[in-house]
Amino acid sequence: MANEAAEAATQQAELKSYDVVVIGSGPGGYVAAIRAAQLGFKTANVEKYPTLGGTCLNVGCIPSKALLDSSEHYHNAAHTFQTHGIDIKGLEVNMPQMIARKAQVVDDNVKGIAFLMKKNKIDVHQGVGAFVNNTTLTITPTAEGAESKTITSKYFIIATGSKPIAIPNVTLDKKRIITSTEALELTEVPERMVVIGGGVIGMELGSVFGRLGSKIEVVEFTNSLIPIMDASLGKELQKVLGKLGFTYHFGHKVTGAEVVTTGKGKSAKEVVKITAEPAAGGEAITLEADILLVSVGRRPYTDGLNAEAAGVEIDERGRVKVDEHLRTTAENIFAIGDVIHGAMLAHKAEEEGVFVAEHLAGQRPHINYLLIPNVVYTWPEVASVGYTEKELKDKGIAYKTGAFPFKASGRARASMDTDGFVRVYSDKTTDELLGVHMIGPRTADMIAEAVVAMEYRASAEDIARMSHAHPTYTEAFKEACLAATENRALHM
Repeated sequence: MANEAAEAATQQAELKSYDVVVIGSGPGGYVAAIRAAQLGFKTANVEKYPTLGGTCLNVGCIPSKALLDSSEHYHNAAHTFQTHGIDIKGLEVNMPQMIARKAQVVDDNVKGIAFLMKKNKIDVHQGVGAFVNNTTLTITPTAEGAESKTITSKYFIIATGSKPIAIPNVTLDKKRIITSTEALELTEVPERMVVIGGGVIGMELGSVFGRLGSKIEVVEFTNSLIPIMDASLGKELQKVLGKLGFTYHFGHKVTGAEVVTTGKGKSAKEVVKITAEPAAGGEAITLEADILLVSVGRRPYTDGLNAEAAGVEIDERGRVKVDEHLRTTAENIFAIGDVIHGAMLAHKAEEEGVFVAEHLAGQRPHINYLLIPNVVYTWPEVASVGYTEKELKDKGIAYKTGAFPFKASGRARASMDTDGFVRVYSDKTTDELLGVHMIGPRTADMIAEAVVAMEYRASAEDIARMSHAHPTYTEAFKEACLAATENRALHM
């Protein structure tokens, strides 16, 4: 017994020990690890997949933006180049090349994260991390032949992200009934695609294939697109995507989907038959598509983490419980990103990763969750920050509003990007900006000005009196603020 105890003590002493171990290498995880290392902590990262970057870099934000850009280039070549005086003959979609370029973009970004880990002297352990207790983690590799290992740490940061939500009576075959992950690998443009869910992911990927020629039908349970954003944005996006041929079935829920074979012999082909019922009750509808994209949201991912062994509690929605410092129910374990409450946004996870690292270093960081922007990378882009009109009404806050359409913008006319508008809400008494909502060209970049303004509690008058370069899209923000202050818009 004494020998066994001595051997166990020796093995424990040989365990690699760290100050901070981050589980997951998505935007929240790798940023948390880098910031912890910068602050002097001996840091490690544990990632179950063979490449770093998590969902965002591998099968989310980055690859989808690559395809969004490629499809927008094709769409412009097909529909607007001639107006610009550019004639093209024999225009075709080379889908395998589009996917190959996307893969290269992903590879470059993933290699960049690996370089940053090495630069900051962060140990990377490949495998599935599972808690033994609140100071010990076993790592089971997913690669064949690799051995499991155990590490210890003073602090842990859970950054295990999220996975697509499945829906009842719809079985994913990952060929014709797919999620966003498989949509990013399609090497043929489907003639018909049905998208379940009118949120960010569905509209971004739907617009990719809509631009390339697919007929897109959207089934959405609520009565609008992007329902978490200001209602005016959803209405405008619905109109704009309608120009691509999108059709909509609002207030419907999908109750079944199956892959069937139609036709015989050489004309035989597989299609998906989808059944959807009105949410309020009534007669069901049947749709048919070559591809069914299920994009009804994502769920926190803690599978295999063995959180309970470390004293980490999970709530009824599968999220890790945290306090205002993002500390879990285990004193030395924190959690960030999609796995906790709040919007599932890469930049939210990054802010939380920095927050936890700096908190551990004794600093006093802060996050204003109201001022974390939302973006939809369709074209035109959609972006917002702050309160929606509904939220202001629900809170009983008296407000003023001002809006400016891009069709009145000289810069937007020059680039033929006249769809959309900028809308602002400001306090009726103090004029402080309360919400900024944009749909139009490059609004994903423009929204940062609104975030800065609201972080420093600027008024609509402040923005209206700032010089904005002419001609630029950002002038629309200034004009909307002018409209909110005694209706002083100059170009409308």
